[in-house]
Amino acid sequence: MNKHSRSPLIQTLAGLVMLLAGSATAFAGPSIKADGMGLSKSSVFSVPEPAVSHYPTTQPGESKLLPRAYQGAPPQVPHSVSEFEPITTQMNMCAACHGQPALWGQKLEKGMPTPIPPSHYTDLRNAPGKVTENLIGARYNCNQCHVPQTDAPALVKNSFGRK
Repeated sequence: MNKHSRSPLIQTLAGLVMLLAGSATAFAGPSIKADGMGLSKSSVFSVPEPAVSHYPTTQPGESKLLPRAYQGAPPQVPHSVSEFEPITTQMNMCAACHGQPALWGQKLEKGMPTPIPPSHYTDLRNAPGKVTENLIGARYNCNQCHVPQTDAPALVKNSFGRK
């Protein structure tokens, strides 16, 4: 027997595998069209131009507090932040105004800054019960979680509701 020849058993098994694979694709149904794959229901090959959105132009203390999206959500920034960027460890205008631990638990009057909460002064990994005098780790990077409100429309319909 030639070492390159296949045994009848292997040839039969290979034929069955090919037959089954071919019949499985016949029952797979129609393919998905290019304009039915994503949320936008347009062609996956098109590059739509995004709508222009605008950030608030109000100055700190001029706006009302915005509602939070859900309990525990970071509050949105109700004023312009363009004058306060970039935010770095050496220059943080957010902390210069909002870094007021003396205001914790106090009733805030109109125009008073919301103080940075104790959680931002607490090292939750190494000392979860200890509130320090300085912002911890990456907490100086305020716009990582806190973003200015914009008039941009929702990308996906949201059925979330407040209770």
